[in-house]
Amino acid sequence: MALIAASVRGELVRIALLRGDELAEFYLWNRNAPDCVGDLYTGRVVSVEKALAGCFVALGGEISGFMPDSAGGKNLTEGQYISVCITRAAQGGKGPRLSLAQAPAAGTPGLIAAGPGPLVELARRFASDEIILDDYALMADLRPALEGRMHYNAKAFDPVLEDEVASLAEPLAILPHGARLHITPAPAATLLDVDSASASHLPPLALNTAIIPEICRQIVLRNLSGGILIDFAGLKTAQRQKLLPPLREALNHDPLSPNLLGLSHLGFAEINRRRTRPPLHEILHG
Repeated sequence: MALIAASVRGELVRIALLRGDELAEFYLWNRNAPDCVGDLYTGRVVSVEKALAGCFVALGGEISGFMPDSAGGKNLTEGQYISVCITRAAQGGKGPRLSLAQAPAAGTPGLIAAGPGPLVELARRFASDEIILDDYALMADLRPALEGRMHYNAKAFDPVLEDEVASLAEPLAILPHGARLHITPAPAATLLDVDSASASHLPPLALNTAIIPEICRQIVLRNLSGGILIDFAGLKTAQRQKLLPPLREALNHDPLSPNLLGLSHLGFAEINRRRTRPPLHEILHG
């Protein structure tokens, strides 16, 4: 059994999925500036780009998004009105990613219905589990979707959980046996650098194998996405091959089912993790 806990701090809703005493997933939801994932729109096809295998769709106002052919963009024509769903939040000056929806299209571009938001989305995935919240106004807003499942708890986040959530804002994570993980996001990829630190008494292969589950948990908690490179500590490339099976096994527990691509020529483990909502560092630091 799992527990979903939500705590309101100003404009942000902090959402935690707990399995026993372990924080398994974490999300930040800014209700005043939502990421729009799951929103349904009427859109107008403004350009078909064969070179990009997709089309650009105006959603109303200054908003436009891109719909790949693989997501329903084939055989559309410029000027056509269609219904679309936002499947990936806007990022880095680029508009949102879209897929074709089955809802009836209106005569002008604009919002048809807002998406569920990360709390309702998580509650649907864990449909039989309890939800506790520390804000009556939020409970009232969510009642149509989550009636009968929500319970008020002024201490939805206990001090231990508060401390762990606070640590997610830092670019450093503490790993088992005293090792440390340095997290460096960049536009092209996120680098995860393992520092053996006080764990140098352990054989490198044993240490790196032991810390893999926590590395993968940090990826999920921080919602790191796109290209991810892991630089394990103290191993030659040939030895790093032995880390791929346990790494693949740990990634199997990720709700976004990332793809382990193997080792780069420099010995980094390469992971591609689908981006839907913005990673935590973008929400916190822009």
